[in-house]
Amino acid sequence: MKLKYIKLAVTCTFAGLFTACTLDYDPISTPTELTQGSQTDTTTAVLKDHAAAVSQRTVLYELLKSRQEHWYLDLLLEADAHSDNAYAGTTGAEVLPFENNSVDASSTVLSRDWDRYLDDIAQANVLINGLNPLLSKGLVTQAEYNQWTAEGKIFRAMVMFEMARIWGSFPVITSVAKTITAANIKEVYPTYYPPKSTSKECYTQIITDLTDALSYAPDISSTDKTLLSKTVAQSMLAKVYAEKTVQDYSKVIEYAEKVRATPGLQLESDYSNLFGYDATAKDCKKRNTTESILEIQYTTGNANWATWMFGRQLDNYDYYFTWAKWITPSRDLIKAFDQAGDTLRKNQSIVYYKCTWSNYYPADAYPFMYKLRSGLNSIIKLRLADIILLEAEAYVYQGQLSQAASLVNQIRERAKLPDLASDVASSKSSMVDAVLNERRLELAFEGQRWFDLCRNGKVESVMNAVYSKDSGRLTQKKTFDTNSYLMPIPQTALDENSNLQQNPGY
Repeated sequence: MKLKYIKLAVTCTFAGLFTACTLDYDPISTPTELTQGSQTDTTTAVLKDHAAAVSQRTVLYELLKSRQEHWYLDLLLEADAHSDNAYAGTTGAEVLPFENNSVDASSTVLSRDWDRYLDDIAQANVLINGLNPLLSKGLVTQAEYNQWTAEGKIFRAMVMFEMARIWGSFPVITSVAKTITAANIKEVYPTYYPPKSTSKECYTQIITDLTDALSYAPDISSTDKTLLSKTVAQSMLAKVYAEKTVQDYSKVIEYAEKVRATPGLQLESDYSNLFGYDATAKDCKKRNTTESILEIQYTTGNANWATWMFGRQLDNYDYYFTWAKWITPSRDLIKAFDQAGDTLRKNQSIVYYKCTWSNYYPADAYPFMYKLRSGLNSIIKLRLADIILLEAEAYVYQGQLSQAASLVNQIRERAKLPDLASDVASSKSSMVDAVLNERRLELAFEGQRWFDLCRNGKVESVMNAVYSKDSGRLTQKKTFDTNSYLMPIPQTALDENSNLQQNPGY
C-alpha cells in the first residue's frame, strides 16, 4: 500500500500542480463526483439535476437487462455446473474447473464477475447518494426521492447478496468515491481499495437496504413485473434470512408469508407459461406471469443474446449452433426427474437436439438446458415457487413438518405429482431431503442448486458422491470440504487491492 501511495504522489508531483491525478489501477467505484455530477471549490454534486437522476435510475434497470454475463450466464455455471445439475458443457479452461472442482483464484469468470458486481454496486451508489442533495434543492419531489432511493437500495442489496453467496464477503461500499488529488490521497485512496468486510457486515448491509426499501418501493404490478417492488424486497429478505450467517427461520417464514399474501401473486397453473415459446406468434408464451416477482424482459429489437449460449435459439433456430454450449444437463439430474416421474418439469427444463459435438452425449440425442429458449423469453429472476419452497425449508428446520409438507405439495400438484408420502412428511431428516430435491426439480437451471446445497450443509455429502454415480462427469480434481462453500477471491482483485484477503482453502 505504501508503494502505491508513493507512486501516485510522484505522478502528481511531476504533473506540476497538486491537482487530480490518474491512477495506475482502476478504482472499484468508478463513478465519482467528477464523472457523474459537478464540483466547485466548495460544493460537490453526484447528480447534477432531475434529468440526471431519471437517467441514473434508468441505468440500473438497463443493467438488469444488459449484464446477463455475470448475473445469469456465469451464475448458472457457478450454481448448476458446479453442482450435480449440469456439466460445464464445453472443453474450455474457462468453464471446466467448475465441473471438476478445480476452481482457483486465476478464474477469468470469477475475475470479471467480481469487477462487474462491484461496478453495479457503484452505479446504485450514484443514485442513492445523489438524490438527497437534489431533494434539498427542490430538484426532485419527495415521492421521487422515496421511490428511487428504495429501488436503488433493492438493486444494491440484490447485487451484494450474490457476492455474499459466492464469496462470503466483500468490501461493503455505500458511498461514491471522491476524486483522488495530491492533497487528499491518503484519506481517499482507502475508499477505492477498502478491506473485505466480514460476512456479518455484508449481510447486515443487505438487510438494512431491503428493510429501508419496504416503505417506499413501488407495489408489484400485474402488468409490469420488471419493477424493483416491495414484493421483490420481501422475497429477498426471505432468501437472505435463510443464509447461515444471519439464519432466522422465523424471519424467512414471516417474509415468505407476506410474499404469498401479495394480491394477484399465485403459481401459474401451466408450468410451461414460465418458459414457453410461441412459434406462431414468434414470441415468448407469456410475460408478467402471475408467478413472477421480478422478470427481466426482452423484445424484438432488444433480444437476449444469452440464449445462444445454452442451446438453440428458437426465434433464430440455427443461429450460432455450431459449437458446444454451456450448462449441459447432467445424467444425475435427468435420473432425478425420471425417478420422480416428473415428466412435466423435465420437458420444460431439458430438450434434446441433434448437434455436431459429442462432449458428453451422443451427437444425435444431445440434451440442452431449455429454460431460456429464445432471445425473447424473459429471465425470471424471482418467482413464487422459490419462495414457497424456501418457506417449506424453514418450517422443516422449525420442526413444523405438516406446514412444510403442505407447501411442498402445492408445488407438486402443479407438476402433476402425488403428495409426499406420509412416512416422508413425518420425518424431519426425510423432509430436509424432500424439500431440497423438490427445489432441485422445480428450479433446475435457475441458479439455485449450489446455494441450496451450501445453505443446507450438503456440499460434501452430495458432491463427493456424484462423481462416482454420474458416468458423464469429468474426473473430480479436489475433494469438497468445509472450504469449498465459498469461491476464491480473484487473483486480479488481490493484486489490485492489497487490503483483501483470500478465502480459506485457496
